[in-house]
Amino acid sequence: MTNQLFETALGIKSPWFVQAVNFDASQRRLTIDVDFPRGARFTHPKVPGEHPVHDTQIKQLRHLNFFQHECYLQVRMPRVRLPDGKVAVVEPDWVGKLSGFTLLFEALVLMLAQQMPFAAVARTVGETWHRVHAICARYVELALERADLSPVDAVAFDETSYKRGHNYLTLAADTDARKVVFVTEGRDADTIAGFADYLRAHKADPENIKSVSIDMSPAFIKGVTDNLPDARITFDKFHVIAHASQAVDKMRRLEQKTDPALKGLRWALLKDRSKLSYEQATDLDRLVAQFTTKRTARAWLYREQLRDILDRKQINVVSTMLKQWCTNVLRSKVDPMKDVAIMIRGHFDGIIAWAQTRQTNGFIEAINGLFQAAKRKARGYTRFQTMKTVIFLIAGRLNFTAINPHAVP
Repeated sequence: MTNQLFETALGIKSPWFVQAVNFDASQRRLTIDVDFPRGARFTHPKVPGEHPVHDTQIKQLRHLNFFQHECYLQVRMPRVRLPDGKVAVVEPDWVGKLSGFTLLFEALVLMLAQQMPFAAVARTVGETWHRVHAICARYVELALERADLSPVDAVAFDETSYKRGHNYLTLAADTDARKVVFVTEGRDADTIAGFADYLRAHKADPENIKSVSIDMSPAFIKGVTDNLPDARITFDKFHVIAHASQAVDKMRRLEQKTDPALKGLRWALLKDRSKLSYEQATDLDRLVAQFTTKRTARAWLYREQLRDILDRKQINVVSTMLKQWCTNVLRSKVDPMKDVAIMIRGHFDGIIAWAQTRQTNGFIEAINGLFQAAKRKARGYTRFQTMKTVIFLIAGRLNFTAINPHAVP
């Protein structure tokens, strides 16, 4: 009766059956022996028909804990003789994708790893860091092999550091699905070439990509131009405004050397006005009222004008107003903002494309933030493959249920 109860709980079906259940209280360990009847024949996934057993081998699989006790299945695995004379192992369908585990145990590890560092998962399930990482890496690898990128037509690229020194990786995300689809080392034009090759290997074509959001990196611009021929480049508003904010702060620091009244105004100038305290807003209004004599005030006004222009949706209006804005800035004496105007003129088509595409890197930068937080929580990572696994677990939205029916969708 006990054996049948465990068969039902474990989902074990004929020809497999539970032969014995052994509990070691001192080791806090439950061992369940799984066997098959004499004379049983088995199918093989690559060879049709049922095949006789040649011999057997014992394999031990880690399963979900039985209350607070570790649980292991000790399974007698058949090796069947195939028609061509070869011998192959046949495994039950509840055996995991990594040697030594059941599918249910691997599904638990996957679920935890999407929320916790590998070390914390290892402590929770009573396994080593390396075994936990190996399970996750294997599932990410299998899911990526099955990935179909044919629906992807809009992509955002961004870079992030993954260890000290100049060690960067580049992420590519599906803008519509809001998920990471590609991760590679580096941040040069070759990373975009690698993405194009990756598309071809996953049922897609680089010519399918019609819209790309990137920062103003010359390497990314060249990579997109050379490898994604039909993609329209968009430089989102937030990158442009970030450059303008840097110019405002630079102007403040230059003018502050001769005007001590500007001290303490940094955050009032850089924050969104709606987020300022009453005192900060008052100080800002007092400064802006002196725009005829304060270059910092004029720099702030130029940035706000730029923000207003890029909020508009009529591309012809944005184009006309942006050209005039650049002309006005270049005629002014606000030197740091002149650099922004020159940058805008050099990337004009991509900036005004924002008015139509509204394609932004904001969500992929948020993903970068999640990754950096996970890295800090884990006290750093050292290998690219580990970074890649973590990123796809956090933001890849991979379909693990196609590999393991017990995995959380």
